[in-house]
Amino acid sequence: MKLKSALLITFLGNYLTNTVVAAVVALIPASAAPGMLTPQYIAFVVLAAIVVGLLTMWYGPRDIREGAIFGAIGFLVALAVAFISGIAGVLTQTGSLWQVAQVVPNFWPFLASWSTLVLLGYWMIPATFVGWWNSRKAAPAPMM
Repeated sequence: MKLKSALLITFLGNYLTNTVVAAVVALIPASAAPGMLTPQYIAFVVLAAIVVGLLTMWYGPRDIREGAIFGAIGFLVALAVAFISGIAGVLTQTGSLWQVAQVVPNFWPFLASWSTLVLLGYWMIPATFVGWWNSRKAAPAPMM
């Protein structure tokens, strides 16, 4: 498995979903309905899954296992980036390590939210599907 490639491509994927996809989705008019099932949120998840699928094809997993590993690496990279960005943001705004220490425990409720499950889904499902699809193409035809 190409771990360096997986890390770099998933980091790029995290950047693309958090900036480019979010910017495109921001063009959709905001919904007055509260909750997760708004047109913007649904469009974000669908577009993010498409981006992850395309990046997984670029990475080129040979089978379902490699696709799932790539999706898991992408999920972990996204969580690490969110954690580090949060800490860096608080430190930049306040300049206080004490404030950072008070904010760090707030990361655990983030992990236990539905949005983390959605994040897992839009990284794992397309990556695993592309790995499965590539294994089907690579399988030899049955002999008659």
